[in-house]
Amino acid sequence: MTVNVMLDLIQHPNISYYGMDVVMQKNFQIVIVEDDKDLCAGLCRALKDETRSIVSCENLKSAREQIFLTNPSLILLDINLPDGNGLDLVKEVRGKNLSYPIILLSANDTDSDVVKGLELGADDYVTKPFSLSVLRARVNTQLRKNEPIASKDLVSIGDYSFDFERMVFTACGEEIPLSKTEQRLLKMFVNNQGITLSRDDLIDRLWTDGEEYVDENALSVVVKRLRDKLNAKDYIKTVYGLGYMWVKDNE
Repeated sequence: MTVNVMLDLIQHPNISYYGMDVVMQKNFQIVIVEDDKDLCAGLCRALKDETRSIVSCENLKSAREQIFLTNPSLILLDINLPDGNGLDLVKEVRGKNLSYPIILLSANDTDSDVVKGLELGADDYVTKPFSLSVLRARVNTQLRKNEPIASKDLVSIGDYSFDFERMVFTACGEEIPLSKTEQRLLKMFVNNQGITLSRDDLIDRLWTDGEEYVDENALSVVVKRLRDKLNAKDYIKTVYGLGYMWVKDNE
């Protein structure tokens, strides 16, 4: 990014930058899309540290400009925004095969929106009002997942090819875009073929490492999304009352 472009961005009336003087030395960039200025300022203060630069946007228009201009590490996205619905941005990001982790900010009365957002490809959500410590834990979990998966193995199963190092996943030769959460879930499945993984264990390992409560419906949504994307109904089986299993070819 050139100096001129940086100056132009800082002058944008709907985008605020925190720590941009050292942004090139940061490990992560978090984009916060929230129109409540007081809440947004609190989120920026809570999430900023020496490893992160924070960019806040007040509406979808400025968020699109920022997200598609840069390469953010994570997007924290309010669903209800003055110029549209945040779920449209989720759909647009995933439609471009971009796998940035997305955490939704939802009001108490938008459970259906949360489910729809997860189905569209969001990775997690928090419900307003929320604890900043809970939000930080959720953000930290997603940023850890955003690090390269430490595996050099290319896993081939039937018509599937899963390259977890390069994050390239194909079915019948066609590349399938997967979110970070879907990648983590898939890796757990293929590393434990023929073994039933309990719902509690999957929830703990996918979202909170056992630290925070997560609605079990979120797991059902992600499993269904992964199964549908891969057309893997013959592989990803529901073990009723227990959890899920990736079935071996010979079973």
